[in-house]
Amino acid sequence: MPASPDSTSAADIADAARRLLAGELVAFPTETVYGLGADAENRQAVARIYAAKGRPANHPVIVHIAPQGDLSYWAAEVPPEARLLIDAFWPGPLTLILKRAPHIADTVSGGQDSIGIRCPSHPVAQALLAAFAAGKPNGQGGVAAPSANKFGQVSPTRADHVRGEFPDEVAAGMPVLEGGASEVGIESTILDLSRLDRGAGPVLLRPGHIGAAQIEAVLGVQVFAPDAAAPRASGTLKAHYAPRTALELASDARLQAVLQGRGLPPGKVVVVAYTPPPAACDARIQWQQVPADPARYAQALYALLRDLDGRGFERIIVQAPPADDAWHAVNDRIGRAAAAFTLDTTDL
Repeated sequence: MPASPDSTSAADIADAARRLLAGELVAFPTETVYGLGADAENRQAVARIYAAKGRPANHPVIVHIAPQGDLSYWAAEVPPEARLLIDAFWPGPLTLILKRAPHIADTVSGGQDSIGIRCPSHPVAQALLAAFAAGKPNGQGGVAAPSANKFGQVSPTRADHVRGEFPDEVAAGMPVLEGGASEVGIESTILDLSRLDRGAGPVLLRPGHIGAAQIEAVLGVQVFAPDAAAPRASGTLKAHYAPRTALELASDARLQAVLQGRGLPPGKVVVVAYTPPPAACDARIQWQQVPADPARYAQALYALLRDLDGRGFERIIVQAPPADDAWHAVNDRIGRAAAAFTLDTTDL
């Protein structure tokens, strides 16, 4: 059974902060997913994140700061739009892309002149970030932390997911702070504000729990889709968040064909659907019903995919969620998870 957030003690936090200050890796919970953290200003420590995850060097990471952290230490400019969003949504699951301060190395930004920053709301994350910053000479520590999983795989939403993903690092002593199951369950919204002076933005690079409509309500301006010149950001590759089992995203019409056994592999498959199971379907199919509410669906999604990934299915078939704005983030994650799948139509 996963441990509760209370199982992380003050001594655990202090030890993890010391390890970060020493250039080591620490896995810790946030309200979105668990992160694999290192001192954002230590090039060698950040390189250890990339090595452990198998992450491309040009793929940026997000810097996490405590609520009392000074954003202007990390960003060359903090526009008024950023201050409005911080007041509305921080601490919380919103990452802002800003112009990177000259003294901050580009190791956290994949070589770009921008930087992604957020302030998580999880109490364990906040305690760790505060303890880590207190150990810095200027009190401005930040922790670079992508999701604590191998690159491109399903993000972890429990501490045991992290231990299963990085057994060698854990065996070598890497701390994994307990924080219970992630409340949000998918990664943060990423909003680009780094190009406002060039007439671009705000631009939604990755949808999340905080939607475009909420951001527009705060800023009073339209949020745009990514353009060709948008900065690279975490989790925005076409294929991402994928289980090792083949994952197919099925329209309602395709789902009806599935129920009749058409276009299925010879072994067993599982259907993940927000609708109730049918009265009858092909014997190879197991039905897994998930919440029809987008927030609850997102919260359950990654843990479910990880569970199904270990149960010997030849394919995970996911019913396409509704296409409305409330489901934007869920559709984004499932679409990327299914991007590598190609349906063999010879049996249809």
